[in-house]
Amino acid sequence: MMLVKSILFLCVENSARSQMAEGLTNYLLGDRYQAKSAGSKPSTVHPLAIAVMKELGIDISQSRSKSVREFRGMTFDYVVTVCGDDEECPYFSGGKKYLHKSFPDPAAVQGSDDKKLMAFRAVRDTIKQWILEEFG
Repeated sequence: MMLVKSILFLCVENSARSQMAEGLTNYLLGDRYQAKSAGSKPSTVHPLAIAVMKELGIDISQSRSKSVREFRGMTFDYVVTVCGDDEECPYFSGGKKYLHKSFPDPAAVQGSDDKKLMAFRAVRDTIKQWILEEFG
């Protein structure tokens, strides 16, 4: 039997990128990894993050935005920050290994609903590809 490794994905609001990374990891690699996510300034899970994940058959509609403080005292095999390089990513001291991968914030995209949806899909697909390359 294989030991499951733990991953904590961190972002600022825990509303889109880290939520999608958590959902993708648990869906695609759940036999080897258990992912959680959190943020330094948690808000709510973005409706477009829920929508684009549903397109892949992944339901994150029951997820909630969590503070990194909720995981204080815990240890994770990997702590992964997914903030943009121009953002101040949260820090979590309970990681055995730390990784940073910058993804643009799709929630920051301005314009039409279609443009926003396309941004969420693009970030989702980029996160998916990176997760499969890094952990797959």
